[in-house]
Amino acid sequence: MDTGFPKQKSEVMLVYDDKALYVAVIFHDTIPGKRIFESFRRDYVFNNNDNFLSIFDTFRDQTNGYTFEFSASGAISDGIRSGETKNSEWDSKVELKLKNYPDKWVTEMKIPFKSIRYPANSQTWYTNFGRLDLKANEKSAWAPVPRQFPHSSLAYTGVLHFEEPLPKPKMNFSLIPYLYGGYHRNFEAGEEAGYRRDFGMDAKIGLSTAMNLDLTYNPDFAQVEVDQQVMNIDRFELFYPEKRQFFLENSDLFANYGNEKLTPFFSRRIGLDAPVLGGARLSGKLNNTLRLGFINMTTEKTAEHAVRNYTVLSLQKKVLARSNISFMFVNKEYASKPAGVSQYNRVAALDFNLASKNNEWLGKAFYHRSFQPGNPDKQYAQGTSVRYSKGNILVSLDQAAVGENYL
Repeated sequence: MDTGFPKQKSEVMLVYDDKALYVAVIFHDTIPGKRIFESFRRDYVFNNNDNFLSIFDTFRDQTNGYTFEFSASGAISDGIRSGETKNSEWDSKVELKLKNYPDKWVTEMKIPFKSIRYPANSQTWYTNFGRLDLKANEKSAWAPVPRQFPHSSLAYTGVLHFEEPLPKPKMNFSLIPYLYGGYHRNFEAGEEAGYRRDFGMDAKIGLSTAMNLDLTYNPDFAQVEVDQQVMNIDRFELFYPEKRQFFLENSDLFANYGNEKLTPFFSRRIGLDAPVLGGARLSGKLNNTLRLGFINMTTEKTAEHAVRNYTVLSLQKKVLARSNISFMFVNKEYASKPAGVSQYNRVAALDFNLASKNNEWLGKAFYHRSFQPGNPDKQYAQGTSVRYSKGNILVSLDQAAVGENYL
């Protein structure tokens, strides 16, 4: 059933001040036995734990939002929601306290306003709260959500109205410099002593309540979380998730083109075979129906590669209730023509993303065209997908075609 009241009741209370939103939750538990959780690790697997989810659509576009989740162990999982996908690599400064009792467990969560973006003079958000109780085999939500959709579906949210306008969003600025030095000497080879020293920085500047500028010079990605090891036994490359903070905010503006196996731009390739010299990234909302993304980055010259520049422009226009039309242009170009490799490679992409108001219809149609010296034929990629989901009915159709000279 996806109607009626849950057997395990939950109470959610919210208060706020000029610094943060505070969420207190009481989870009543009438079934004897230990609560179920498998991990204390951040960004745990949602469906394997007794847990709670909150989602906030601060711009009320029913397309993008922030999720804050926690399990019965006190583990936190937060991320950015875009359409039907969640990017868990984004981390906020959320704080959580949890207390267990025999008949309930109680939590308090603090979400700093500076960790999220919302319009000036904001007084109304869209939101939902959901609970998964594995022991009771029950999931419940504050705003009713049909059983075929997750609690985090932005198509099914309620209205959160604040008594007074929220504090004016501050134009955040952060600067993260680094400097390191080292001494090394190979005694066996009889080499002279050598010194290593380097420096760089990352900066994040809030240009407005919805537009952000990231800058980087000689970035140090050594502190980024390592990838999970995966054994690849086929001929297709693996797409590891982007974990570098420089690329995370509004990442859907660049990553949601094409499909899982066919994408015109994959940010993990930048800096993979040559260090990044520097770059800039602009992303956010121009208004409530138009979003902009722009990247310009340059990699250093190495023994195998000349200096390369990567430029990406992305525009997304909201249409209908929750759908959008997106355009992207990608340019990768060498500073000087290398032997045996095209000096440049360019791609233009046009995508239509369908999402009906009730989320029952989802789909995508795209056409991409690549450009390179000589402009050979068959430099295209196109695809169509549609899915219908209602009750116990799920129907989907996917189609794609790739020209032999695409990319």
